Amino acid sequence: MLTLTQIDQSYHKVITTIESCNTKKQLESASKMVKNFKKLYKEVGYPKAFSYNIDNKLNKQLWQVSE
Repeated sequence: MLTLTQIDQSYHKVITTIESCNTKKQLESASKMVKNFKKLYKEVGYPKAFSYNIDNKLNKQLWQVSE
């Protein structure tokens, strides 16, 4: 069984939060969550793929909410 690390758990929480957003107001809060994630894990280092995937997911969700 694969055990998720703290950063993996946080990453999945951020992604799940972004995916659940239905309004721009919710996306603004999710954006703050993304900034906090990056700020927190920048200190310990995190895969750049996480940053790219989070930003990509946030942008896609913004377009879906905007339509």
